[in-house]
Amino acid sequence: MKVADKVAIVTGGGNGIGGALAAKLAQQDARVLVADLDADAARAVADGINAERPGAAIAAGADVADTAQIQRLINLAESGFGPVDLYFANAGITGVVGLDATEKDWDRSFDINVRAHIRAAQLLIPGWVERGEGYFISTASAAGLLTQLGSATYAVTKHAAVGFAEWLNITYGDQGVRVSCLCPMGVNTKLLYEGEQSGHPLGELATRAVTSAGDVLEPADVADSVLAAIDDERFLILPHAAVLDMYRQKAADYDRWLRGMRRYQRSLQGEML
Repeated sequence: MKVADKVAIVTGGGNGIGGALAAKLAQQDARVLVADLDADAARAVADGINAERPGAAIAAGADVADTAQIQRLINLAESGFGPVDLYFANAGITGVVGLDATEKDWDRSFDINVRAHIRAAQLLIPGWVERGEGYFISTASAAGLLTQLGSATYAVTKHAAVGFAEWLNITYGDQGVRVSCLCPMGVNTKLLYEGEQSGHPLGELATRAVTSAGDVLEPADVADSVLAAIDDERFLILPHAAVLDMYRQKAADYDRWLRGMRRYQRSLQGEML
């Protein structure tokens, strides 16, 4: 799919990968609704886009865990630009580290990292099937293919996000609906450093596990990878090429991979002492 003249919604668009995606989409002549829980951040991104390409972006504050608010975003994009062609389910949270996460903590992680994708798909995909075209882009994580040291909530919900994207691709791929899944490792965003700044040893471990595993990319570079994948209509988007090798090693010998991850965890814990 070419994004020129298409209408896109980007959630979590107020900063990081989402903000970079919104800017790159506009540069390729798409019209973008920038959505974020922080309405001011979304507005700042949209204002920056419109300064260069007047009328290319609109902004909205929204909690995408809420179906009614997702519907509001869709309605706003349609009234401002026309039918939605691409939906970037990019909003995400790190969740709570360790095994002591409460039921409320787990629910919030599932609501943002997984159910927000499900709810958006339920609203958009029937119309896309009827039109014969649409594109759903899920931001998961390398943690969804591998794991996340320190944070069960993040590891589990990102695995679920990958699984849902796979299911959408298989179920609707022959009906004109394209689906891609973004699985980066370290990206220079606020999200990456939340664990390190939490004051919890497992939070620090979670951040170090990512920053020590490979290069920390800039959001704009990740956005370029995403748009290239959309152009190719490729499912798995891996800005860090090493993730594919790690994933293959995991599949080739699961027990060996688990032992290796435990060794990696011990080495990081030793560095933190």
